[in-house]
Amino acid sequence: MSEWSSGGIYESYVGRWSRLVAPEFVGWLQQPAGLRWLDVGCGTGALTGTILRTADPVSVLGVDPSEGFVGYARQTVDDSRATFEVRSAAELPDGPYDVVVAGLVLNFIPERVEALRRMREIGSTVAVYVWDYAGGMQLMRYFFDAMADVRPQDREHDEGRRFPFCTPEGLEELFREAGFGEVRTREIVVPTEFASFDDYWEPFLGGQGVAPAYLRSLEVEDQEALRDAVRARLPIAADGSISLTARAWAAAG
Repeated sequence: MSEWSSGGIYESYVGRWSRLVAPEFVGWLQQPAGLRWLDVGCGTGALTGTILRTADPVSVLGVDPSEGFVGYARQTVDDSRATFEVRSAAELPDGPYDVVVAGLVLNFIPERVEALRRMREIGSTVAVYVWDYAGGMQLMRYFFDAMADVRPQDREHDEGRRFPFCTPEGLEELFREAGFGEVRTREIVVPTEFASFDDYWEPFLGGQGVAPAYLRSLEVEDQEALRDAVRARLPIAADGSISLTARAWAAAG
């Protein structure tokens, strides 16, 4: 199974938390009703579904390079205004669109500035959000900090190191490079609550996403050592629950 193929497994890992960020993000954009939206890297449909529920669009096209994710989105987003296509960010349709959005995808596009330029060509408003991998995305931060302790040789897998532009300043710079004049950013913080350590750890075993794919690549004893190191770091309450937060940064131009 590839790193990005199963919508259901990705949903349990991070898609469910994106669903909490999406309403804040769409509300912040303050777009009028009746617009045409394009959701780039729509994944499991979290952002598309939120646009349909809260922004009263005339249509939303969701595109994603993963057939598995597009299939999941088609099954779970039941609205005649939504359509989904298997396309990469390098193959965006011509439009025009009133609003082009990308949730949790910019860091996985190799040619980021070119992608933003293309979004600007076909969209009147362009907006994105990404996780604050280096600091505020706690469920991943505990994992990678523990990894740095037990396997410092694997430090380059840390998404905070891999995606240093996932900050307000970094996003603003990318947007300006892509030709946007006015750029605004904001922080979005959502709670990520886990009933137990198993509830926290189970999604890391699915192989969907950077940290789970890395974990799967390890020998069993190394996986167990990393699991124990993560458990030792987490703020586990007396009842076994774990209360964390996830911070995303949004930018619009």
